[in-house]
Amino acid sequence: MSAVIDENDRKILDLLHRNGRLTNQELADLIGLSASQCSRRRAALEKAGKNLDCLTPEDLAPVDEFHIRGRAATLELARAAGLDASKYVLDVGSGVGGTSRCLSREFGCRVTGIDLTDEYCLAAAMLSSKVGLADLVDYHQGDATDLPFDDDMFDVVWTEHVAMNIPDKTKLYQELRRVLKPGGTLAIYDVLAGPSGTVLFPVPWARTPDTSFLVPPNELRKLLEDVGFTISEWSDTTEAAREWFMSLAEKIRKEGFPPLGFHLLLGSDFQAMAQNQGRNLQEGRIVLGQVVARK
Repeated sequence: MSAVIDENDRKILDLLHRNGRLTNQELADLIGLSASQCSRRRAALEKAGKNLDCLTPEDLAPVDEFHIRGRAATLELARAAGLDASKYVLDVGSGVGGTSRCLSREFGCRVTGIDLTDEYCLAAAMLSSKVGLADLVDYHQGDATDLPFDDDMFDVVWTEHVAMNIPDKTKLYQELRRVLKPGGTLAIYDVLAGPSGTVLFPVPWARTPDTSFLVPPNELRKLLEDVGFTISEWSDTTEAAREWFMSLAEKIRKEGFPPLGFHLLLGSDFQAMAQNQGRNLQEGRIVLGQVVARK
């Protein structure tokens, strides 16, 4: 998912990767923020009892898997797509690499991630190295509508909460199909336009309507079929998303925010985003779709 960690967060992670003994004040001097701002991610990891030099993908999951229902949704889609160690996967819109690390760790598959933001790719590579997965995952900066890969290259092309930020969906799905091997699998988990009115903003994927490009389920189906995909599985996971969101909200109400979580990275808009996300789900303004299609 895009737009969750800013450039300064990545500078902090990169500097700590190079020299884990830097103090917060030294970090502040190097990147031009206050010492307290520089310590946010670092302090959260330490509060959670994590060793920054000995992390696992599970340690990072609360802050790098930003799609609704997190890892549970990823694993559901992976099983539906038939992932195993023989598959070569392209993770489109890979962000800081949470999904690619999950897939390579759980299924042993090789994963290449691509994201429009170079800083995301650098952070993803660094975090993947930290958790011992550098041999299975790699990252490239690039445009999902103009992929820098050969035809017929991947067994599986994967997107989670990506297309809602891309206006030219025909070009997107044409490119995803182009890089798939014949008979390859497209795996999608995305937010779609619901039947009950316009989306309330801000939301985690967009602060304003100008950067949100949701389509309803019937339009997504037509887009996929028009570019040549055959849909083999379609699941509406909206109810599971509603239950997950309500459970999460109740847990936060009772226990407060966890040491690691979305609130650390979404900034001052977090409460408004969370409230709107809940209303959008409950009022049917958005729906969730899990789709598996074949080339």
